[in-house]
Formats: sequence, structure tokens, C-alpha cells
Amino acid sequence: MPGLNAILNGTSAVLLASGYVSILKKNVRLHRRLMMAAMAVSALFLTSYLVHKALGGGKHFPGAGWIRPVYFTILISHTILAAAIVPLAIVTLVHGLRERYDRHRKIARWTLPLWFYVSVTGVVIYFMLYRVSYS
Repeated sequence: MPGLNAILNGTSAVLLASGYVSILKKNVRLHRRLMMAAMAVSALFLTSYLVHKALGGGKHFPGAGWIRPVYFTILISHTILAAAIVPLAIVTLVHGLRERYDRHRKIARWTLPLWFYVSVTGVVIYFMLYRVSYS
């Protein structure tokens, strides 16, 4: 499941970046589709992550030395912002769908970079836990 979660996080990051580019190009229809897809993929990630944790999944960070505080700094910031992203993303999405574009833009300026950070650091954490050798 950790690999699936990393794929879902990475996919979310790509969709978010693509959605941002599409709105810069004034393609509202594509932006809406991409952001809805990002929301769906993130919801799948959250479901998969919670199931993984409920089944006792998890791994202790195996690294030592200078990399250890780097890992925990990334993990702590990721975890705090991941909790914040859930309501932020929902509120941002609702404003967009209800065509309250002034409110949508105001909150999206915060939501997008934080959500993107959470998606990317989720992939980084996966690699640090499961793919990098520290021996």
C-alpha cells in the first residue's frame, strides 16, 4: 500500500500543477476538471492511507545522523499541513463550484501551494522510508 499511496500523491501533485497552468491560460473548464480529479485522487489516497494504518501498516525511519532530523522536519510539516488541507481543499472546491470566484481565488492562493507541498512531500517521505538505503 505505501507504493500505491506514493503514486496517488504524485498523481495529485501532477493534477494540481496542471490545474494551475490551465487556469493561468484561462481554461476554466479544464481547470475545474483537473482540480476535481486532484480532489478525487486525494480522497482515494486518504482512504488507502487510513486503511493501511488501520491494518497496522507503518515503518520506523531507519536512517541515522544528519538525515534523521531532515526526515522528521519533512514529516512533521507534512503531517500538520495534511490535516489543514482537508478543510481548505473542500472550502476552496465549494467556492469554485458555486462560482464564488472572488472567494475561491482568495483561499486557493493558500490551498494550492500547501496541497502541492503535502502531495510532493508524501512522495519524498515514501522514498525516504522505503526506497533509500541508509547503510
